[in-house]
Amino acid sequence: MSYAIIQTGGKQYKVKSGEILKIEKLIDSKPETKIEFNEILAYGDDKTIEIGSPKIDGAKVEAELIKNGKKRTILIFKKRRRHNSRRKNGHRQEYSMIRINKIFSKDGKVLSEAEKKVTPVKKTKVTIKEDKK
Repeated sequence: MSYAIIQTGGKQYKVKSGEILKIEKLIDSKPETKIEFNEILAYGDDKTIEIGSPKIDGAKVEAELIKNGKKRTILIFKKRRRHNSRRKNGHRQEYSMIRINKIFSKDGKVLSEAEKKVTPVKKTKVTIKEDKK
C-alpha cells in the first residue's frame, strides 16, 4: 500500500488513497471539487521510499473535498481571583473534510488510486390504478 506525506495548513499528514481526513479549512473551496496538493515531502510503499529535500518536484496528491464544517466549541474561561474579573469566550475551529483519490509520483505515474464508490440505486414499485367508466 503506497502512501504520501503532504503538507497543508502548516501541518504534515501521512495519507493513503481512499482515506478520509480533516484538515485546516481550505479557503474559497466548495464541496464536490477536486483539490491538488503539490507540497509532497515524501512518498513510497513497503519496499521503497522517495524523500524530498524539502519537497519532491512533480509529485502530487489528488483529493476531493467532501464538506466544510466547524468542530465542537472550546470554552476559554479566565478568572483573576479577588478582583471580580472574569472572561468567558468560545471558539469553533473550521475544517475541511477531504477524501484522497490518487497519489502521483514525480514522473506523473499513478502510484495508488482509490476504489470507485458505487452508490446503490433504490428501486420502488409504482402501481397505477385506472378509473373504469
